[in-house]
Amino acid sequence: MFFPPANPGRISEKINQASSLFTTGVSRGTITNSMGRILRSQWIQDADITLLMIACIVVMVGVIACAAGACMSLGNRKMRRRGLLFPLFGAPVMAAGLLLIHRAYSNMLAHGEEVGKLDTIKILLPDGFTAFCVFAGLLFVSALVAFLATPPEKNPEVRMEMEEKYRLFLMMLPVILLSFIFAYLPIWGWRFAFFDYKPGGAIGADNFVGLKWFASLFTDPATVTDLVRVLRNTLIMSGLGILTSWLPIAFAVLLAEIRSTKFQRTVQTLTTIPNFISWVLVYAIAICIFSTDGFVNSFLTNVLHQTGANTNYLQIADHTWLKMLLWGTWKGVGWSAIVYIAGIAGIDQQLYEAARVDGANRFRCIWHITIPGLVPTYMVMLLMSIAGILSNGMEQYLVFENAMNKDVIEVLDLYVYHIGIGQNQIPLSTVVGISKSLIGVTLLFAANGISRAIRGESII
Repeated sequence: MFFPPANPGRISEKINQASSLFTTGVSRGTITNSMGRILRSQWIQDADITLLMIACIVVMVGVIACAAGACMSLGNRKMRRRGLLFPLFGAPVMAAGLLLIHRAYSNMLAHGEEVGKLDTIKILLPDGFTAFCVFAGLLFVSALVAFLATPPEKNPEVRMEMEEKYRLFLMMLPVILLSFIFAYLPIWGWRFAFFDYKPGGAIGADNFVGLKWFASLFTDPATVTDLVRVLRNTLIMSGLGILTSWLPIAFAVLLAEIRSTKFQRTVQTLTTIPNFISWVLVYAIAICIFSTDGFVNSFLTNVLHQTGANTNYLQIADHTWLKMLLWGTWKGVGWSAIVYIAGIAGIDQQLYEAARVDGANRFRCIWHITIPGLVPTYMVMLLMSIAGILSNGMEQYLVFENAMNKDVIEVLDLYVYHIGIGQNQIPLSTVVGISKSLIGVTLLFAANGISRAIRGESII
């Protein structure tokens, strides 16, 4: 469903070549982005576009049903037999969706011949359509044979069951699929780095440029200047984050020393909540406090009676790095402290009792027991932060960015967004993303080597 070359719904060359079955079914823009004139001239009927989207959704329903049957095949005989009903239902649903796709294809083909614009609308029946037809047919036949070959359970008291190892696997399966879709499938887009690609266009031998965009990172003066600037911002702000990475430990230790359980939970809840607030809402809060008519200026004017208190603190570029650090710390320190709070809970309490018997006060217990017990966890988190020093996110800097502070707030991820989405330089943004990923992997293995050399343990 998510692999573009296997898309059975790409029945026109005008449909984005990078579209998958899923995007064709749920995104009308994926189909029509390159069909503006065609749709205005009614060389393709709008109803056929709608029919194509419905057909793709029907095919996806069939695929999901077959996937459910595959999951149930891991159970006992009763569950396997019940699970075979899903592909017996899903395969015909897939076939019905494919017939609807063929109907949309036939309608577009007939209308194109009628208006004499087949060369313009470029109707085709993709290879993915044939592949899905063969897959649906084989799946239905094999499921039918397996269903007939699996005798029903004679004992009505037998319940549908599955071994624990298979249940655990199915629990992990959504995580694996989401990781594949959002972490590994985008690697397929790396091919754009080797083509002179324009959004909505095709890639092929005609626009293959080899390593041209990689070379532009070092030969184009404007690109080099921009990269130096954004790398400076990225490294400085990531470096500030690493230098203050001890704050969650300090907060966790202080929180653990609170004797009142109710007060401790209240503080932990209040400091964890900001992590779940989106950066858009954080910026809205910042506007209410630091804008021209915000709380700070209103306080200076109405309470302290200062004249000319109309500074927009969000617009000026002064101390931008420090501002971003403070906002990030406020939002994330409570959440980051959770892992250290769990580490403190795992420290043997007998160590504290023995220390108190020897006359150690609370500070000595913290210094000689709590902190050494948290150092291994902190080292792992620190090394992971070093490995991801080029990946400090985009959302925070995107919402706080403006024309005044762009030169000091634009980090690498935000730069990729600007040149890729804002300037439509997809190949160049892909090259920068590839370079960042390769450097990140290199830093990860380097950090792992450092960890193995210093601590005798690997982090991966």
